[in-house]
Amino acid sequence: LSLSLQLVAFVTFLCFVASRAHGAYTALAVMEVVITALFFLLYLLKLDRRMSWLFWPLADIFNSVIAALFLLVVCLFAIIIKTNNGTLAGGVFGLVLLVLCVVDAVLLFQKISLDGPRGRNTPAK
Repeated sequence: LSLSLQLVAFVTFLCFVASRAHGAYTALAVMEVVITALFFLLYLLKLDRRMSWLFWPLADIFNSVIAALFLLVVCLFAIIIKTNNGTLAGGVFGLVLLVLCVVDAVLLFQKISLDGPRGRNTPAK
């Protein structure tokens, strides 16, 4: 799912750049590509286990929810204003990215358990 998020965010970025859209559209797409790549590397290199001072899945959920909110606003503006076809395509891909962010947040939320044991912090029985 992380790779599909990166791919769709990159396509959204390319559409906004090609259409010479407003800087906010492009900046949001670039930020999502970079942040998703950083979370992907964090989990790939297992740095989340070394840096256990932060509950990384929860940070990933917050990232997905906040990105979804920003994408909703920016992509609806891009579709409504529709300066050219590139802006329209970027808005549509942005809405697809919004759906992927919501799915990512829901799947991560289902994976984590706030009440249950978290591994090494559990008391010995």
